This record gives sequence, structure tokens and C-alpha cells, in this order.
Amino acid sequence: MGNGTRTPRERYRTQVRAEIKERAWEQIAASGAPGLSLNAIARQMGMSGPALYRYFAGRDELITELIRDAYRGLADTVRAAAASGADLAGLGRALRAWALEDPQRYFLVYGTPVPGYHAPDDVTTLAREIMAVLLDAARDAGGPGGTPLDAHLAEHRQWAGDHPADPAALRRALSFWTRLHGVLSLELAGHFTGMGFDPSVLYDAEVDGLTHAVP
Repeated sequence: MGNGTRTPRERYRTQVRAEIKERAWEQIAASGAPGLSLNAIARQMGMSGPALYRYFAGRDELITELIRDAYRGLADTVRAAAASGADLAGLGRALRAWALEDPQRYFLVYGTPVPGYHAPDDVTTLAREIMAVLLDAARDAGGPGGTPLDAHLAEHRQWAGDHPADPAALRRALSFWTRLHGVLSLELAGHFTGMGFDPSVLYDAEVDGLTHAVP
């Protein structure tokens, strides 16, 4: 049913759920995902706890919805970059721009796991959509293989789903993903503060090294 044909009650429910998520992001920014409290959100919104639970059945359902939104946002970002002709380097720049736009969103999906929370299978599917774009770019980049990691990944490629990338492309994508996330995580957590260099220059150097030096 389109937006124009939804009932007033359905539109109201959508608005309330959106506000709950906004309040949740505020809480996460202030005290992290483990401190997320639906009862606190209900008080902020002038609702009772039971009333709010009509919109989200519990903390885990709300976290799942936030994670889905974050992954969808990143998937849309990398797909748009790839559709515009971005290569591996371009995807790396798109990833950093997305992360800097909302660090809390980044940390919710790529930071420390929330204690006691287990994501449903569809969240893993969203993550694999993002990796598939990166694997496409890694395969297009070409280059020789034959490293020990290539041989290992040829037998341990579950993380790539059913993508047809060869072992060398798997290595390029995995190296790209892990190293860039390492730099991003340190930057967004403030670990470069006071060190006297520009994190963007370090990130660009990593991207350049990965796209030119990695065979």
C-alpha cells in the first residue's frame, strides 16, 4: 500500500516508530547501544512503557531495526557509488564519507557487539549485499594471485556467499575491508586525537596502498 493510500492510523504508527528510532539514536550517542532503554524513550515521549511496546516488542527488536536501517543506508551508498563507476578506491571513499556522517550508526554495525543481542538472518543478508559490491570491484581490479591467503580463502569462502570471485579477488576484498575498517574505527573512536596528523591523509594512503600495492 503506497503512502497516499495508508490510513491515518498507519501513518501515525509510522511517525511514532520513526520518533522512537530518533530517540534511540540519541541514547546510543550518549551512552552506547548497551544502555538503550525503551522505558527511558517512553518517558521522553510522554508515553507509558506498555504503550511504547506496541511499536517495538523489546530492546532487541528496536536494535535490529536500527541495524537494518544502517546496513541499508551503507548498501545504498556503495551501490550508488558503484553504479556511478567507482572502483575500489571510490568505494573506500564512499565508505569513509558514510561513516563520518554518523559515527554512532557506524559503530552500531561495526563496533563492539551489544551484549546479549543476536541479529536475525536478514541482517547478515544485508551485510553480504555490501560485500558483494566490494567483491565485484575487487574482481574487476584484476591482478595475480597465488598467495598463501588465496589458497586459504579458496577453501574458506563462506563469508562471500555465492559470489563467483576467484581467490585473489576474495583476498583483495577482504584486505580492503579489514584494513579500511581498522583505520576508520580508530579515527572515529578518537584514537588519533593529539597525534598531530590528518586521519584523512592516512586513510587515503591506505586506500592507495591497497589498490596499487596489493597484487
